Parts: sequence; C-alpha cells; structure tokens
Amino acid sequence: MGWYGELHGRAQEQAVIAGLLADARDGRSGALVLRGEPGIGKTALLEHAAATAAGAGFRTVRASGVEYEAELPFAVLSLLLAPALDRLPALPGPQRRALEHVFGLADDGGGPPDRLLTGLAVLTLLAELADEQPLLCLVDDAQWLDRESAAALLLAARRLQAEGVVLLLAAREGEGHWSAPGLPELRLGGLDAAAAAALLADRSTGLGLGPAARGRVLAEAHGNPLALVELPQSESHAESATVAGADAVPLTGRLQLAYHGQVTRLPAATQTLLLVAAAEESGDLALVLRAGALLGAGPGDLGPAEDAGLVRVADTRLAFRHPLLRSAVHRRAPLAQRLAAHRALAEALTATPTATPTAAAGGATGAGEGADAGRRAWHLALAATGPDEPTAAALERAAEQAAHRGGHAGAATAYERAARLSPARGDATRRATCAAEAAVEAGELDRAAALAEETLRRAPEDPLTLAQLHLVQGVERFWRGSHEHALELLLRSAGLAAEEHPGPAARVLIQAFHAAWYLGEAQLSRVLAELSALRLTDADPAAPLIGYLLDVTRPLLGAGAVPVEPVAVAVAESVARARAGRTGAGRSAPGLDLMTVCGATLIIGRDDETVRLAEELVAEARALGAVGALPTLLFFLAEGELFAGRRQEALAHATESLRIAEDIGQTQWAAQMHSFLAWTSAVDGDEEAVAAAVGRSLAAGVAGRPWSEWALAVLDLGRGRAEECLSRLEALTSGRQWFHVSAMRSVPDLVEAAVRLREPERAAAPFARFRGWAERVDRPWAAALVLRCEALLGGETGAEERYLAALKLHAEQPRPWEQARTELLYGEWLRRGRRRGEARTPLRSALRTFEQSDAAPWARRARTELGASGSAAPEREAPGPLAQLTPQESQIVRLAAQGLSNRDIAAQLFLSSRTVGYHLYKAYPKLGVAARGELPELLLRGPG
Repeated sequence: MGWYGELHGRAQEQAVIAGLLADARDGRSGALVLRGEPGIGKTALLEHAAATAAGAGFRTVRASGVEYEAELPFAVLSLLLAPALDRLPALPGPQRRALEHVFGLADDGGGPPDRLLTGLAVLTLLAELADEQPLLCLVDDAQWLDRESAAALLLAARRLQAEGVVLLLAAREGEGHWSAPGLPELRLGGLDAAAAAALLADRSTGLGLGPAARGRVLAEAHGNPLALVELPQSESHAESATVAGADAVPLTGRLQLAYHGQVTRLPAATQTLLLVAAAEESGDLALVLRAGALLGAGPGDLGPAEDAGLVRVADTRLAFRHPLLRSAVHRRAPLAQRLAAHRALAEALTATPTATPTAAAGGATGAGEGADAGRRAWHLALAATGPDEPTAAALERAAEQAAHRGGHAGAATAYERAARLSPARGDATRRATCAAEAAVEAGELDRAAALAEETLRRAPEDPLTLAQLHLVQGVERFWRGSHEHALELLLRSAGLAAEEHPGPAARVLIQAFHAAWYLGEAQLSRVLAELSALRLTDADPAAPLIGYLLDVTRPLLGAGAVPVEPVAVAVAESVARARAGRTGAGRSAPGLDLMTVCGATLIIGRDDETVRLAEELVAEARALGAVGALPTLLFFLAEGELFAGRRQEALAHATESLRIAEDIGQTQWAAQMHSFLAWTSAVDGDEEAVAAAVGRSLAAGVAGRPWSEWALAVLDLGRGRAEECLSRLEALTSGRQWFHVSAMRSVPDLVEAAVRLREPERAAAPFARFRGWAERVDRPWAAALVLRCEALLGGETGAEERYLAALKLHAEQPRPWEQARTELLYGEWLRRGRRRGEARTPLRSALRTFEQSDAAPWARRARTELGASGSAAPEREAPGPLAQLTPQESQIVRLAAQGLSNRDIAAQLFLSSRTVGYHLYKAYPKLGVAARGELPELLLRGPG
C-alpha cells in the first residue's frame, strides 16, 4: 500500500469500492465521489482502489487538482487522459477534433468545441481504454478541478453505463467551487476509537510515544487518519498542544504545522525545490529542476525530501506524499519566496522544449508552445505585485487561446486578471468586457453580471463596448427568466450597435425576440418593429432569415382581425439564401438565427417543413459537434413529429433533448421538455406523471408554462373535468401568450370543453382567431380541425356535413390522434341521434387508434360509447413490439434497422458503443428477434 500502509476502520468504504470494481469486471460502469475533511482518508482509499484494481487486471489513469492552478482550462483532464492519446484516432470525427482542440494537438480553424461534446468525447475515450481491460480513473483533490475538466468529467460520469469504467473522485468538504450533482457520494467520518488506536500504534512504531503523548494525539486527531500519522512526527507537537491547548488551532492548521516542522528540518536548497514543485501543477520533474536551478537548487538537493518520505519520483514525475503537504509547503513560504518560485517557473517555461506530453494546459506532444505560453502567463500573473502591461498582454493571449479551445471559464479568469493588471484604463475596460462575455459563454451568470456591472461603473464611452456589456446583462437576465429586464437590455444593446453594425444587431434582436416571446403581443410587436427598421443589405446572410421571421410572425399578431395570405416562401428557401451569403467552405453549426426560423415554421403550422429542417439541422449539429444546439432543435423536431402523429419518434427526441439540456444546464429547454412530456402523459391519463413533469417544468422557469397548462387541460378533458379544462384553456388562449404554438393548438380542446358545458360562447373569440390562423396555415389537417370545431359549435345544423368533410381532409393528411378525436366526436353525435349502427364504424376506428397510442381515458370513452350504441367493444389489440421499448431503446433500434453499426449509433446519440450494444441486448427479447438483421422487416410492419 506504499505510503499509506494498511487501512484501519474503513471496511464499509472498501466494500463499496470492491463492488464498483466487481461491476466493472462484468462490464458495468460506476462513479463515486468520496467527500470529507482534509486527512480523513480519501487519498488512502484511492490508493487502496488502485492497488486492488492492479491485482484484478485493471488499467488505471489518475490526476489531481491543484488549488492555485484551478483556472488553467482542461489542466486536470490533460493529465488524466495523457496516457490515452494514442486512442484518439478511434473516436468519431467531431469528438476526436474536440479533444485535439482542447488539448492543443490540432487547430482546424473552427470555433471552440461544444462543452457537452468534450464530455462525450471523454466518455468515448474512456470506453476505448476499457475495451481490452476494465478501467479505473482516479481524481484526487477534485475540489480544485478547473471548471472545464470538471464539466467534461461530470458529463462523462453521468453517462457511464456499460463500458467497464470506474471513476472515483475525492474532494474536500467545503472547499473550492466544485460540486457533482447526479453522482453518488460517500462521506467519510473519523475513525472510531478502536480503529484510531490501531492506526496510531501501527504508524508510530519507533517514535517513542508514551501513554500521555498517545492520549494527547488521539484526543487532538478526533479520528482523522492523517492527523494520527503526522502529528506524532512533529517535534513541536507536544509543546504546541501544551501551550495552545488541543482545540486552539483547527485540525487542518495543526496538520500544516506538523508538515511545516518536517519541511523546516530540511536543507534550504531542498526547501526551495519543494516550493517550486508545490507551485508547479503537473509534477513535471524536468521543469521543476530547471526552475530550481534558476534559484540555486540542483537535482541532488531533492534527496533529503525523498529520504524523509515527503515526495517520490517515478517516470519523470514528482509527487507529494499527500495533497495537504503540497498546500502546506506553498502556504508556509514567505511571499517573496513564492513570487520568486513563480517567476522561475515562468522563465523555465520560456525555455521549455515544445514537446510536453503531459503539460497540464496542453496535454500532449505538439501542444507545448501554445500550452506553455498559457502556463507561463499564469505564473507571471502569480508573481506580479502591481500593474504590469506585458503580463496583462500575455494573460490576454492566454485567455484568447483558452476561449478558442472551449475553456471559457478559464478565459474569463485570465481576462479578468489581465484587466486588473492593465495600467491603461481603456485596456482594462476592454479586457473586463471580454471577461464578462467569456463568463456568459461559460454559463457563470453571477460572475458575468458582476463583471458587467463593475465594468459599466467605469463609464465606458465606446458605443460598441456598451452594447457588448448590455448584451451580457441581457443574456444573463434572460437565462434567469427575468424576461422583461432582459428585453430592455437587449433592445438597448441592439440600439447602440444598429447604425454601425446592423448584422450583429440583428442577432441581438433575435435574442430579444426570444425574451419578448414570453412577455406578450406588445413586446413582440416592438421587437418586430426594430427588426424591420434594420438596414441590412441583401448580401447579409441574416437578411432572408429576418425577412422570413417577419413574414411569419407579424400577421399572426392580427390573426382573426383581417384576412391574410398564406406565407409564400418556404423556410428551406430562406435558409438556402442565408447559407449562400455566408463566407467560407462547408456548413457551420446551426446558430440562433437558424434555430429561430426553424421554430417559427411551427408558428404557422408548417409542421412538415419543421420536421425536414429540424432533421437537417440536427444532423449538422451532430456532425459538427454543436451539441449545445440540440436541445432546441430536438424540441422543435419532437413538436413536429407529435403533431404529425408520430408519437414514439417524438418521445425519443424529447427524451434526448431533456437529457442534453439537463447535462449542460439549459434550464429553459429543460422546462420546455418537461412540459412537453407532461402533455404526452396527459394523453395517457397518467395524473401522477403529469403532476410530476409539470412541477419540474415550472420549477425550471416560465418557459414551459403554455405546454404545462395545455397538458393539465388535456388531462382534465380526458378525465371528464370539462370545467377545469375550460378554465385553464381560457386563461391560456386569451392570456399574453395566446400566440404560442401550444396555446394556438389547444383551441380545439377549449371548444370541446365549452360545448360539453353548453357554454359555446366562451370559445367564440379564441376560435375566431384560430380559424383565421388555420386559413393562413392552408393545410388539410388545420382545415379539418376548423370543421370539427364548427360541427361542435353549430349545433345540429350542418354538423354531419362538417364532420364528414373533416374526416375527408384527415384522410388527405393523416394525423392519427386528431383523426381519432374527430371520429369519436362524430360517433358520439351519431349515437345521440339514435343512429347507433352508423356510430359504430367511427367509434371502432377511434378506439383502435386510442388503444394503439395508450390513450387510456380516450379509449375508455370510445368503449363506453360503443357499448351505448349496442355493440360490444372489440378485444384490445396487442400493442406492437416497438411500444414496449424505452425511448432510448426505440431510437437505437430504429438506427440499427437502418444498417448503422454500434459505433455509428454511439456517435449519433452520444453514447459509448458498449452502451448501444447493451440496449440492443435488452431490446431484442422485447421485439422477439435474435439479430439486428431482423429489425428492418419488423419496423416495416407498422407503428407501435
């Protein structure tokens, strides 16, 4: 067990680790966070796991966070994955490029990789490492993980399933900025009295401790294993305990004092080398020795520290006996010595050869020059004592490099430090503005808001700088759900930029359109007026998209008031024109403008166009690794598929959208997807699931409120609670969000509820608006819904003709759910008119569709009506095999049926190929097949 010897009193924790390792040998993955105070035994348990795994045939990779290097982007990830870089060619193209980009191995000229894509690439790389033997990943001092490494590792950890990987992370309680939502945690307490006494006896042999000294150590240690090992070795321990009292100094402080005593006994040159090693984040022995030489220390001076067991050297790496020792060495040194160590490291990095395979900021051979420049800049910054323009400029370059690699959090910190080191006010303002923008990109909203506010207090006069800062504030407010404040800030930003920079202003106004969408007609009209006033040239790629958005949205706000012509231009044409205007070869990742016009097609009922464009944009986003665009696009795709009656596909897209949105903290889209899934549960009549999904949606913000209200109304209508349904939908269809996709499409439900209550007048105004909207939509399915509503509202006069005309239009453009609803209403009308024999045909057809869709309340209603018509309801048809699959299994099976390999499917769905195989293994028995070759024929048999 090396430095840590036998573990005492940790049988339960060892059993948990043994279970994870056993699962990994069987192909199952797991992750665990070990938490506790310094010295409580986290590192010892990691060492125990490593030793156990080595004896069981595991491969092990490991790294550790360092407090004063926690702002170097991807530092820990580079160290952890350095042994795996030979596996990069096996990764799907976007994932390989993402890791090459963040490690500085290649620069394809594109923008920074998506944060989720980097995490998924880490997952795939870990799966590749585990392909031949199970893999153990150890990360110590995780509380000091840089934000980019932490995000990538947590994303990978949450998606581990069937790779044979164990990820163990150890973190101190209450220190650092790191948290691990979604991962299981094991909190370590102090050893019990027996285990503490046994450990002290085991590790204090030869120290000559008498009973009184032992009792004093046991009392002070409070069961902390490191204290039980280190305190007896401190020459000053007995004196400090007597003079200061056992509780005068916190335990961590007493441990650092113990280490201080051990280090102080070493020769001065040895202490210098230890300080340099403590200040250097990667454990690179050659770099430590070069920097030490600049301070007068040579390789031979390391011997006393090795002899004392404070450090060890293996494979050109230097490691401290315990992470707390590294911290103690750095903190105990006088300020002048710390500054000198950082200056020496900066100078040594200037002379570093460009091949640095495990450089913390670069990570691999070929990454050295750019990576070392970033590290050098940070050491210069840590050595700076006042304004310093050369250091500020070096930090700014490091920030630019970090942002280019996707390290936005590290870039924000570098820009912010550069601003504080800038002697000139203009440079400080510019760099602080860049810091605020980088913080928004990193999703650090509190930090972005504080930086923007602080920079605005400097009263910058440049309009573009003001526009940038207001944009930061507006986006921050928008993502917090403060849409009114966000709208004002975004309009202010666009106004400052519109004259000189109309293209960027257009993109700010598209963000403002999003904010106004949740506020109401007046605010939306205001944004549309600003978009109309922009002086965009025909060559600007935003021009056709803005034109399409205006053409779609402006007439909507007057729907039902004046007749309007259907939109003449297809969205595909506008997108093609926009793309033709963009410079550069190939297609870029879908931006906010493309995503907005994709969603706008739903506003005017162009569901078929939505599906085609969303599928195209989703494929591009997957191919280019723009994972951050996927929640939005998959939501639009799910809506289009649902409205078209392809519910299984809609559920699969919605489930994936939700998972990605939660992975990357897109709470707005998580709210949308929870409410969308609530609607699908409402159709099933699952009251508990609807309540849970609506609760999660509303907790995430207001974005999902319209879909949530519709979901609750559909549940009420299916359960026969017409008054509750009508009240909800009156508020939705007459409120400030009446123009939302879900609000407009809920009008037929409102009409049915009002007629059931014999209060059709309550539906009159929303239906008039709906009819005008449907005329503009100009699609058979929309006209069919209008006819159905007219049949309900018109009483007996002309009802049959309208029902029959509606069913004819349904046949032209099949939408099973809506067609079954019309058949049910027509059958009920026939049965009430004592035409029971004629009622049975539409009622049986409706029942079949409802049962295939698992729409239990609606199926019960159809069965009841059939019974009232004098006909026994037929036995329920067995659901098709596909209906038994989970949404993820359904997605995988459909892709496998298209001939895609497990690896191809994994790349599409951002899973490991082993996880894909695991889901297929689970799906085959449900489907009654033995091999993937049988899947195409199975899918041809039809839905369900």
